[in-house]
Formats: sequence, C-alpha cells, structure tokens
Amino acid sequence: MIDASALSEKPVLTGARIRLAPLSIRHAAAFHHTFLDPETRRLTGTHHDWTLRELQDWCAGSADREDRLDLAIEDRESGDYLGELALSQIDPDNAHGSFRISLTQDATGHGIGSEAIRLLLGYAFDRVGLHRVQLEVFAFNERARRAYEKCGFEVEGRMREALFWDGEWHDVFVMAALRPRRA
Repeated sequence: MIDASALSEKPVLTGARIRLAPLSIRHAAAFHHTFLDPETRRLTGTHHDWTLRELQDWCAGSADREDRLDLAIEDRESGDYLGELALSQIDPDNAHGSFRISLTQDATGHGIGSEAIRLLLGYAFDRVGLHRVQLEVFAFNERARRAYEKCGFEVEGRMREALFWDGEWHDVFVMAALRPRRA
C-alpha cells in the first residue's frame, strides 16, 4: 500500500553534496538555461522548445501537484541549481512509478546524478511505499545507463527505434529498480 500523501509533501532531501528541494519559480531561469543546451536536449530527447514563461508556469505549479514529485537538485553549500528530477505516473494499485532526471552540463560526471537518484529512490521506496521505479534511457546515453545500474536499476527491455533524433532512429532501454527486500 502506498502513501500518496507523500507526493504532496514536497520534501527537502539532503545528501553529502546535494539537496533535493521542491521545484519552484526560483529554479525556472536555470531550468530554462539547461534546456537551451543542445547536448542536454539530445540526452533527454526534448523536442519541445520550452519558453521561459512555460517553465516558470511549470515550476510555479509543481508545489500544487499531488500526483507527482518534482525536485530541483541543488549544491548543498552554494544552493546553485544542478538539475531536476521527477517521480511521476504513480500507479497506486501496483505500487510503481516513473522516474526522470536532467543535470546541467557542469554537474555531469561528478556523481551528482547518482547521489540524487539514491536520495529519490530512498524516498520513493521508504516514504511513498513504491515497490518499483522505472525509467527510459536512450541507447546512446551509456554514461546515464551506467549511473542507473550503480543505483540498482536493471535493463528490462528495449524499445526499438522509439526516438527519432537528428534524422536517425534510436533505441530506448526500459530500466527499473525494485524496493530492496528486507531480511
């Protein structure tokens, strides 16, 4: 049985180097700047050209969404925006949900993503009560796939040619992490 109220709580989760904080209007400009980067767009498969106004509206409304959890990844000491992540598409009957993450270019390759993922999975499994968290990652994003595997995700399948990017079709891997079994 999951506790859906945990999605509306909008917690602050603190790790060794980062803090996951509720996504808010104060993150909108940095969020927008991240999605102006062509490599970020490719790694996330973002075709839509988000305007600053659209992201301001999205960020401002995230506190009121009771069916998902959107959190900014911040540097614990400086408070700088490092990215964002989301836990969404919650299926209460089957205790599973979907996950996504996006980092700024400066935050990649330093273990920030892995720390953020572990914090969110802990909350998803221990507080929300999910049994399974799944994600999709593009076959060309080996770095992300390795990071997900380090955090307990396993490849469960492949969606062939599910992403059309830059004139080519690319496969998408479906990965999932299960709640750790208690001894």
